[in-house]
Amino acid sequence: MKKNIVLFVLFVLPIVAYLFFATGVNGFTKLPVITPKVNDFGDWKSLDGKKITLNDKITVLGFGGSSILENRGNLFNLNQKIYQRYHTFKDVQFVMICPLGTESDIKSIFDALEEFTDLAQWHFLFATPQEINSYYSQLKLVGKLDANAGTPDVYILDKERNLRGRKKVKDYKEGYSTFSPAELSNEMLDDFKVILYEYRAALKKNRNATKQL
Repeated sequence: MKKNIVLFVLFVLPIVAYLFFATGVNGFTKLPVITPKVNDFGDWKSLDGKKITLNDKITVLGFGGSSILENRGNLFNLNQKIYQRYHTFKDVQFVMICPLGTESDIKSIFDALEEFTDLAQWHFLFATPQEINSYYSQLKLVGKLDANAGTPDVYILDKERNLRGRKKVKDYKEGYSTFSPAELSNEMLDDFKVILYEYRAALKKNRNATKQL
C-alpha cells in the first residue's frame, strides 16, 4: 500500500499538476462572448493596401490612436508576449486600427519590429477618428477610447466575429492592457489558449484536423 502511494506521489501527481497549470485557470471552460457579431472592417485598407477581414480569423484587435509612436512600447510588449508565440498560426491575425495621418509612424514601428519578427500576421488599418470612434462604440464595451482615438487595451475576437472575454463580476475582462507585460503573459495568454483549444477540439471532433491551428 505504502509503495503504491509513493509511486503515485513520485510519478502521477506531478503529471496531473503539470497538466492543470499548463492549461491555465480558464483551461477547462469556454471563454464567454462579451459582444456578439461585431462589424467587419469594410473597405478600410492596411499599410500595404490590402483589404483585411475579421471573418474566419482569430483576431487580436487594437486601437493605436494618434499617439501610437509615443506608445510604441505597448506594441512591442504585445509582439513579444503574444504575437511571437502564435504568428505561425495562419488562422491568427493581429490588427491595429489607427487614425489617418499616422502611416509614417506605423511604418517606422513596422520597420523596427521587422528586424526581429516575421510580420506576416500583423496588420495596421487606417480610418478617420470619427470612423474609429463609431466602430469602437458598436463593440459596446465598458472601456472608452481616449482623445487620440486609442487605448492600450487589445481585444480577442473569434472566427465568427464575437468579442470574447470574462463575464464574471469579480473577474470581468473585456480587454487586455498592452502596457502591462504581466497581464499579457497571464490573463491574455491564458484566455488566448482557451480560444485556440476551442477550435482545436471542434476540429478534432469533426475529424477535420488542420495544420493551421
